[in-house]
Amino acid sequence: MDPVPDSGTIRVSMRLRPFLFFFAILFCAASQAQSLRVTEGVTDYQVFQRDFKNTRLDITVGGTVSAADGKEVEERTSTANGVSEWSKVAAVQSGRWSGKVILGVGGPYRLEFRIAGETLGVVVEHVLVGDLWILAGQSNMEGVGDMDDVQRPSPRVNMLDQTDQWRLAQEPLHRLVDAADRVHWQRNSKKQPEKLTGEALVNWMNARRKGAGLGLPFAVALSEETAVPIGLIPCAHGGTSMDEWSPALRDKGGDSLYGAMYRRFQAAGGRVTGILWYQGESDANAKDAPQFRKKFEDFIAAVRRDFNDPDLPFYYVQIGRFVSKGPAEPWNLVQEEQRLAAIRVSNVHMVASVTSTLDDGIHVSTADLKRLGNELAELAHHRPIYSKVYPEERALPQPAFIRRDGNLIRIGFSGGFGVLTSPGRISGFTIHDATGAPVPLIYRAEIDPNERSVVRLYLDNSPPPGATIRYAYGRDPYCNLVDDRGFAVPVFGPIVLPQDAAK
Repeated sequence: MDPVPDSGTIRVSMRLRPFLFFFAILFCAASQAQSLRVTEGVTDYQVFQRDFKNTRLDITVGGTVSAADGKEVEERTSTANGVSEWSKVAAVQSGRWSGKVILGVGGPYRLEFRIAGETLGVVVEHVLVGDLWILAGQSNMEGVGDMDDVQRPSPRVNMLDQTDQWRLAQEPLHRLVDAADRVHWQRNSKKQPEKLTGEALVNWMNARRKGAGLGLPFAVALSEETAVPIGLIPCAHGGTSMDEWSPALRDKGGDSLYGAMYRRFQAAGGRVTGILWYQGESDANAKDAPQFRKKFEDFIAAVRRDFNDPDLPFYYVQIGRFVSKGPAEPWNLVQEEQRLAAIRVSNVHMVASVTSTLDDGIHVSTADLKRLGNELAELAHHRPIYSKVYPEERALPQPAFIRRDGNLIRIGFSGGFGVLTSPGRISGFTIHDATGAPVPLIYRAEIDPNERSVVRLYLDNSPPPGATIRYAYGRDPYCNLVDDRGFAVPVFGPIVLPQDAAK
């Protein structure tokens, strides 16, 4: 039996003394670290929007400190390539400090701060300087792909998650139920927005089986191609219409989708490289489709105005298939207006999802969300800010001309990457009469072997007066025309057939 210690004395077992010594060191280190805090300007995993005019970026950082006035605060930066020397960034004044840190495009950076002469301080890690992209729209941007074989994270891609915390970007990017903005919360039994917390949040997260999107594949692909880090700002919300994204609701802040997006834009520094957008399904109905063009183009203009960038790049996906009953016209009208916006509005770029597989009746599969994300990254990569290799920006293949010679119709396409191709017999072209009703006339469709950007359609009879041509007509068509890189020809039409050149 161990002897009873003297009154007022605690004797420590020899086996415990090394552990207590270790904990004492940790306590001292924590005490010193707490005397200096970084509270402004930078946090772990933050991504700063680079300055396209300068190769280096000045970042103002600051915080609190318990040191006396006049004491110096020093900083050093480390990356995988090495560590800088300690340098002064600020002098203490009234318990606070503020100064500038200069970083180049790249990272991840590890920033260490200390009071001059001390060996311990505070560390901010995984900081990146690159390009910020906002993700907005409805469910196919929010991500409803199955959480199977999802895009792996990259150390050069971080995100400002919807709780306003910077962290490594990984699927699922969107998490609405406990977002900082109330507009994203679920409605309770009283139809009031209610934030999930505690056990309810944990259970919801553990039960989640869907959530893959195109944002992370886009960012990883673009970063790998350009060596520029990417920061993502998820803002999308499933089932939302253009009216719910109205810029007129900006002043409602976190109680509106536009207001929440604008708030997060400011929280991320007030500068971004571009917008990724995927929306339109909620407007593809008889009431809203006729107004879609104006609402969509007004939205782009408002974002550029509010973000103080009149030429802000806007990349989006043309809505694809919907396995459901209902009229085709409103669905196809939204698709056509989306296609034309990429022609009418400067610096907007579109990819088509009509060839995508689905994970349910309307949501694009995880595999094809990866493909769409990579296609958007490919288009972005051709912008001058990313590459001087390419002489011009690229776009998906678009119909450039339609010519008729008797019962032969030739459709020429421009844009795209390489020539047109099709796995098997070309499917998707239809002829319609003046009322819009389909007329079965096309018996053969082929790519012109001498001009592989042209499709030839053979008709077994003359089309009726006022006939039009469409591609991917209906809510759930089967289409298979793509370019060499797999970019799908977009849904288009109705386009009026020209007069017979042979007459």
